[in-house]
Amino acid sequence: MADVEATSGNVPSDDEEKEIEEMRRQVMEMEQELARENEAVAIAALAGHPSLGGASTTVDAKAANGHSGEAVASPNETSSSLQAGANLDEDPDGRSIYVGNVDYGATPEEIQAHFASCGTINRVTILLDKFTGHPKGYAYVEFTQPAHVEAALVLNESLFRGRLIKIME
Repeated sequence: MADVEATSGNVPSDDEEKEIEEMRRQVMEMEQELARENEAVAIAALAGHPSLGGASTTVDAKAANGHSGEAVASPNETSSSLQAGANLDEDPDGRSIYVGNVDYGATPEEIQAHFASCGTINRVTILLDKFTGHPKGYAYVEFTQPAHVEAALVLNESLFRGRLIKIME
């Protein structure tokens, strides 16, 4: 009978095995880095550090809510004083405004200060790009009362950090 030679079509060579092993090592390193970043975001959310948020940076007057991708810090108002005047569980969309053309360096605290004259603010959220972590240039402001939204609409096209902001319900 004829000798049967082994073909190398299905069996990887030593160089290919090394390359595959290197790829596996890189994937493992990326997964470990992602786990460390997720842990840092979770710790930041619990500790109330808005600078480490993933998907949005939020100032929440109620308390740290622990949602993934959000960093939460409490402003000067207490949750009991906020809840005394409104049921905050009812329709947050009716108490919120969209703020467009927000400067990329703006903080939730600065936006809160800009709208403080309109009424009591429950939360300010600046949305961040999920890949880069940079601000998208718009925010949402949630008030404790729907009537405060009307007062905030008066600030449409007002100057905030050198830019004309666009405000919509």
